[in-house]
Amino acid sequence: VCILTMDQRTLKHFLCLSETLHFGKASQLSNISPSTLSRSIQTLEQELSCDLFLRDNRSVELTANGLKFQQYARENLQQWEQFQQSLAKSNHQLEGVISLYCSVTASYSFLHEVLKKFRFDFPKIEIILHTGDTENAISRVLNDQEDIAIAARTNRIPSTLSFEVLGKTPLVLIASNESEFIQSDAKLIKEDWQRIPMILPEKGIFRECADYWFAREGLSPRIFAQVGGNEAIVSMVSLDFGVGLVPKIVVDNSPLAAQVQIIPMTPKLDSIDIGFCVRKKRLKSPLIKALWNSIT
Repeated sequence: VCILTMDQRTLKHFLCLSETLHFGKASQLSNISPSTLSRSIQTLEQELSCDLFLRDNRSVELTANGLKFQQYARENLQQWEQFQQSLAKSNHQLEGVISLYCSVTASYSFLHEVLKKFRFDFPKIEIILHTGDTENAISRVLNDQEDIAIAARTNRIPSTLSFEVLGKTPLVLIASNESEFIQSDAKLIKEDWQRIPMILPEKGIFRECADYWFAREGLSPRIFAQVGGNEAIVSMVSLDFGVGLVPKIVVDNSPLAAQVQIIPMTPKLDSIDIGFCVRKKRLKSPLIKALWNSIT
């Protein structure tokens, strides 16, 4: 009975705090004061007769009950959104908000044309765009932090996801134009890999591909840095900190492209699919379905 008395605004406040775990950030995102957010959470905990957060002067954490309620809140808001959208659809006026995640490079490479058409067809649908490391895209969709994302397709795409390929990109080896480590047009030999400082992705499919390539070729690279975010690797390489492995599409769209060179690799690494991903159950939402249809 208590749950039925909760309004959508309270659930949104809770979700925002549960994702940021910071009262200041959550209050800014919710456009309310920290004290108002605190009262909203306290009222919610009183209605549920349990603590949802463990908090002190330095940190905020979800309790076990908070984790359970986080799932309920997400599903409740999604159902409410779908109901609103079904009413709007009957009036031929889809409106609402879609959360989308991609890397900065993907926003340049793929997103512009998709959203340009979508905005024309559905002017009342608002897109909230979050950018970050490509390696986080799939997990953010699976955790319902985002409605849809542009991701690199792994060999282990969960069956709960739909994936629509937009294009392919290979991994390439890059060095600064003024590199101290590689001579222009030089062909690397096995001993070079133990001498040259390598800058590699910290984790994810691009790192897995690099590790597989090194193992297949019997190479032991000298790893100088492991970086989260391919754009940051291009930046470090342009400053001649080392030689990096990045998706070619990142180099092509980088403002630093003129400051780096692509070094031939033999044999080349396989190309990787880049595309949109969404949870299949979210395609029941008229908003998400409309965007997905624009893509496919």
